[in-house]
Amino acid sequence: MARIPNNIKFLRKKKGFTQETFAQTLGINRPSVGAYEEGRADPRLTTLSKMAELFEVTVDELINEDLTRENRIPKQNVKVLAVTVDDAEEEYIQLVPTKAAAGYTNGYADPEYLTDLPRFHLPVLPKGGTYRAFEIAGDSMLPIVSGSIVIGKYIEQLNHIRNGSTYVLVTHSEGVVYKRVFNYIEEKGKLFLVSDNKSFSAYELDPAEVMEIWEAKAYISVEFPDPNATNDLSMDQLIGMIGNLRNDVERLKNSSD
Repeated sequence: MARIPNNIKFLRKKKGFTQETFAQTLGINRPSVGAYEEGRADPRLTTLSKMAELFEVTVDELINEDLTRENRIPKQNVKVLAVTVDDAEEEYIQLVPTKAAAGYTNGYADPEYLTDLPRFHLPVLPKGGTYRAFEIAGDSMLPIVSGSIVIGKYIEQLNHIRNGSTYVLVTHSEGVVYKRVFNYIEEKGKLFLVSDNKSFSAYELDPAEVMEIWEAKAYISVEFPDPNATNDLSMDQLIGMIGNLRNDVERLKNSSD
């Protein structure tokens, strides 16, 4: 719990509390606040929970993360994810068609909006997550063709992004996009979005633009593979593709210096 003293002191001041007003808000005495901030005592779990709620962070973040960094990864803008369930309380997978994508950025947190979207169950997906399906348009992520449906698992925070994996991002300015994502928020303050189709240029995205992020877990294609086409990549081709992705990311990193 070594991070707690600095986190409490930093967040208390950031919220504009004195030790006295902070103690009154929590229902504890002022000397206790001083002891917490100096590392002479540890708050009880109930007190930690009150602090976390007041500071708008989780208890885990308060204990384990360095919240004093000004460039720490921001939390998602969405506080509550709206879902719909069946009679057995099983969550549906909502399908967001391309024609509904523009409306989704306005109604994504509205349960009434979600009930108007197509919905289904897909039993093969692992339990314990919230899933949503998005119809993608365009050829930027070939060989996944336009019109395919990408099913994503909800990711609560941007720092859970795994570099080079594919995600559906719901954004303020770009709408719904499906890209390979590289997280350089701490280093550059940006996300880098890369297309698998090298005809499309990689680009930067401000993390404040992101409203939701869904890690791609499966896709449903309206086109069957061509048996006469050679779909397997050789090792040299695979190494070349990875190299190109790295070059794109490095170029973006350098351009933001």
